[in-house]
Amino acid sequence: MTYTMSYRVPTHAMVLAAGLGLRMRPLTQTLPKPLLEVGGRTMLDQAIDKLQGAGVAQVVVNTHWLPEKIEDHLANRAGPKINISREDVLMETGGGIFKALPLLGDDAFYAANADIVWRDSSIPALDRLARAWDDDRMDALLMLTATVRATGYDGDGDFMMDPMGKLTRRPERQIAPYVFTGLQILHPRLFRDATSGPFSMNLLYERALESERLYGMAHDGDWYHVGTPDAINVADAEILEKEGARVRLLF
Repeated sequence: MTYTMSYRVPTHAMVLAAGLGLRMRPLTQTLPKPLLEVGGRTMLDQAIDKLQGAGVAQVVVNTHWLPEKIEDHLANRAGPKINISREDVLMETGGGIFKALPLLGDDAFYAANADIVWRDSSIPALDRLARAWDDDRMDALLMLTATVRATGYDGDGDFMMDPMGKLTRRPERQIAPYVFTGLQILHPRLFRDATSGPFSMNLLYERALESERLYGMAHDGDWYHVGTPDAINVADAEILEKEGARVRLLF
């Protein structure tokens, strides 16, 4: 993946927080999955904290399952400015972003799943995504992580990636070297022919693949697939262990 010499940091972001969290039950029967804590802080706050630190001024958060709990929780934040896109019908990833587009501006924006946890290396992942974004070549830029390094993930991966960052889908009956992390930059033009209603972002990724405008960037830090209660325990233990080791190095 090459980096542009000058780059513009997205000022808007979408955080996808409307999922049902069925695999997290019974924890999510009374609490939305994004409000579960991993490493001592809710997953939702961790994502918004990083977006705010990257310079994002406005964040759209979609809600569906127990929406009042997420909305009440966010009301206690001092910043950034947060707009709520409540979904009476679950819109899936693509439909949820499409519904919120009027709140996301005209330029490329960040989008992040609210139920993921990542740790940055020396340069924050959001900054690296902004540096790698090329408006002339890309409609979507996905942050990927090595399949073998994805803590808590046991799938076959999602994408192959060439040296320039251009993506292709995992061949059938093969293991792909990279898995999508749930963090990305998208341009509104990717949704140009989309229609309202529930649909997956995979439909738009396929369109971008066909036009060779879907790119990826390999994450150089840690990423945690937090899909079950047991996965929270694994992520908690690893994060706290690494944080303890970092503190010991400082002193």
